[in-house]
Amino acid sequence: MENEKVKYLIDMINDMDIKDKLRLAICMSQSNWSGLIYNTKENYEKFDTILKDIDEEYRTTIINFSKYKLVTFAMAKLMEMDTTEQNKVALYLYNSIKVI
Repeated sequence: MENEKVKYLIDMINDMDIKDKLRLAICMSQSNWSGLIYNTKENYEKFDTILKDIDEEYRTTIINFSKYKLVTFAMAKLMEMDTTEQNKVALYLYNSIKVI
């Protein structure tokens, strides 16, 4: 069952466009609710810079991430997972962004 939850979220991440991947990564990298070992200031700054480079709206205004339903849904699913599962998903997401 645990692997199914991780696979489900990874499949969801694969279907996201780069902007939503970055929005999710930003949410995860600044989150205090989980035991993520990847939620560092350096990750936040890196993802923030990349998103500002490709998203005019993000660069020019404060964005309420809750308006992005897929990102909000993914964060809710992450909250249901244990720390090990969350870190697997975070590592996958962060590595998929590094490839871009």
